[in-house]
Amino acid sequence: MTGTVVLGGRPRRSRPLVMIAAVLAAGAVMALVVGPAGLPVRGVLDELADRLPWLDVESGLTSRQAAVLWELRLPRVALGAVVGGALGIAGGAYQGVFRNPLADPYLLGVAAGAGLGATVVIVSGAATALLPFAAFAGGAIAVATTYALARLGGTVRTTSTLILAGVAVASFFTAVQTFVQQLASDTVREVFAWILGRLTTAGWDEVWLVAPFVTVAVAILVTHRRHLDVLAVGETEATSLGLDVGRVRLTIVLAATLATAAAVAVAGLIGFVGIVVPHTVRMLSGTSYRTVLPLSLVAGAAFLVLADLVARTALSPAEVPIGVVTAFVGAPFFGIVLARSMRAR
Repeated sequence: MTGTVVLGGRPRRSRPLVMIAAVLAAGAVMALVVGPAGLPVRGVLDELADRLPWLDVESGLTSRQAAVLWELRLPRVALGAVVGGALGIAGGAYQGVFRNPLADPYLLGVAAGAGLGATVVIVSGAATALLPFAAFAGGAIAVATTYALARLGGTVRTTSTLILAGVAVASFFTAVQTFVQQLASDTVREVFAWILGRLTTAGWDEVWLVAPFVTVAVAILVTHRRHLDVLAVGETEATSLGLDVGRVRLTIVLAATLATAAAVAVAGLIGFVGIVVPHTVRMLSGTSYRTVLPLSLVAGAAFLVLADLVARTALSPAEVPIGVVTAFVGAPFFGIVLARSMRAR
């Protein structure tokens, strides 16, 4: 008889999900409790439970503490979870569709395009509320340009063509961004603050802004996760199995780009999440994208919530850019992955 191996009454395949979900829950609670205005763990948990329709719990928090929880910390934790989950699942999707373990969500120029869009808003002195929209539009335009460049011969023949087009577009948009910055050098510090990433919020607005785009992108990627397993055997073999490789690749890339552009629009350029998270998930659960993508979503949320906790407490009351924290973790990890891939050859 064959079947899923069961340990302690629980399928082996569910263990990584339980572990990652526990890390996310613990990290979220820590992020809600720790800060300049310390909140009691029991009070926070009771306050959250009191919002459930079937419970009536007295939290004991003062009105000021409740305001800190609901208007400052909880929106920031929620934004970190949404952005981290988006970058995690997008990174896993990019690595699958390009069959490259070092691919990340910024591969096709979305980061350079978003950076240019944000820089134009900052330099022009336009309303700050326009910055997320400009960053999103810039990222989308950059990826569309990448695809247009890769299709000059009629179709995107290989993933290598698409990657090379992405490198060219990213270089061009970065050059334009640098030129725009030089036109108003007094804004350089503000531009770099955005580029290094941040999860500062003014409430729930940023969460509601990004959540619909991420939800749509995640739904598409999860629906196509089995197709990534087919693509893993090679494009020729996948075609012989009846898969429309061009359509599937375009759908997955567009969905991953949508998630990435939405995340970048509200949080800036937070690096390495899309590389670190999918690789860690593979070490825990194997290489099938049926599990890699959903777990990358949850693990990305956990990773960024914890990274943000470090960013705002390590040098308190000052705040370290979250991109610096993820780079401290991601750069050594990237080096290890690169060394292992070179040895495998």
